[in-house]
Amino acid sequence: MWHRVPRPENGRVTEIIAGLYMSPLEFLALPGAVALVVARWLPPAARPRVTIAAGAILVLSAIVLSVVGIRWQMLPVLASAAVTLPFALSPLLRRRTGRPAWRARWWLALPGSVACVGLIATGPVAAWAFPVPVFPEPSGRFAVGTRVVQWTDPRRPESFTADPNDRRTVVVQLWYPARKSPAGAQRAQYLGRTEHEARTVSDALARQVGLPGFLVDGVPRARTHSVFNASVAGGGGRFPVVLFSPGSGGVRAQNTAWAEELASHGYVVAALDHPYDSAAVVLADGRTIHAKTASTGDRDKDDKLAVDWTAVRAADLGFVLTQLDHLDRGEITGPLTGRLDTGRVAVTGHSMGGAAALQAARQDHRFDAVIDLDGYPHGPTSPSLHQPTLALTQAITPATDPHYIPRLTEALKLSTATSYRLTIPGAAHLTFMDSPLYLPPVPSIVGSLGRTTSPHVVAATTLAFLDTTLRDKPSGLAGVLSGYGDLSVYHPDNSR
Repeated sequence: MWHRVPRPENGRVTEIIAGLYMSPLEFLALPGAVALVVARWLPPAARPRVTIAAGAILVLSAIVLSVVGIRWQMLPVLASAAVTLPFALSPLLRRRTGRPAWRARWWLALPGSVACVGLIATGPVAAWAFPVPVFPEPSGRFAVGTRVVQWTDPRRPESFTADPNDRRTVVVQLWYPARKSPAGAQRAQYLGRTEHEARTVSDALARQVGLPGFLVDGVPRARTHSVFNASVAGGGGRFPVVLFSPGSGGVRAQNTAWAEELASHGYVVAALDHPYDSAAVVLADGRTIHAKTASTGDRDKDDKLAVDWTAVRAADLGFVLTQLDHLDRGEITGPLTGRLDTGRVAVTGHSMGGAAALQAARQDHRFDAVIDLDGYPHGPTSPSLHQPTLALTQAITPATDPHYIPRLTEALKLSTATSYRLTIPGAAHLTFMDSPLYLPPVPSIVGSLGRTTSPHVVAATTLAFLDTTLRDKPSGLAGVLSGYGDLSVYHPDNSR
């Protein structure tokens, strides 16, 4: 499987080979570098041919990679080759000039050769640890289109600024069922409408977690399976709507793999950027708004702040649903007019976004179902939820906040509709977003489900819930969900 990265004009040399996490050109440079190092240990007759061939491959690779963009993971490979090349070429040049060839004694050359091979090996290891993310192919019958809109709520002042005339603005990315695009159509950039926006957002996300931006430089290079502004799927049917709020500091595109899977199965997903909370939000006029929310380290103060921020997010979700209704009615111009079924709507979120989804559902009964992706329920647990709710949680360990599960259970037991809590073995907090696709597969960070299984489990469980609650498909929901982990079912009579 091949995955195209942001420079399609350079052809297949910039595509990533799934499973190897390197482009063909990067992969070609590896045996070239190794051959250059080991040429010294080959029989005399073979050394010149191997040295010349390996040197040519490496010089060509370095030139092309410098044009298309060298990833930091390739620097150890090229550095090793640069150190080795003079020593490899020197005997050949001396022979051509008639001077006697000089070669270091084997016991001097061996440590250097071993060190160079070790340096070369760090390249593919680093590419595996911090890859260009390869998004899973959506399994539904629809192709996927995407577009970005920006809406301002004239009734709500912006609480994060001192300007009394500033009004709350949100940026929303829509993924929707689309017609199949022509062969060769450019797929959408991950994390932004442009590569510049993607790098801005990626750098902000990296700073937020204390990582140097270069470590995840593969993220803004990635392409998804969506096509920007693709034509909406034919047939005239209307699609159920799923709103999504990211985690604290998260961004609208953080669950792209999940959104594309839902859209391929006939849902419209609307994911929000929450300005001043999301790590970086690039507005239509080019301005970038960075996060102002931050933990204080004081549990009581942070709990109060989280309640306030959750309330802002919940209001954002309600406002976006109103705008989507206007869009469907034609009061806002757009290709999805008449295609949104705003009578069948789920509200979802990850982490603090999950808390916002719960609050939005309490306040706004236009939401018909709720999905909380490992979100602590900040804010009041009253009034009771009236919508069926699915809460997916990470594996519970001694390090888990002891208040989390009791608090979540209280919210679900108070619901007047049947609700579900599914604890997924091997899942971590970041399992429920795209992170397993591009972060090192360390269980404590992204869980132990793997880069392929993580997005599949999150999508499969939420799709089963959405099909049951929004499309009235034959239930058997508890049986499906229990196949993925430890399931608790909360009926309106509070029995389990």
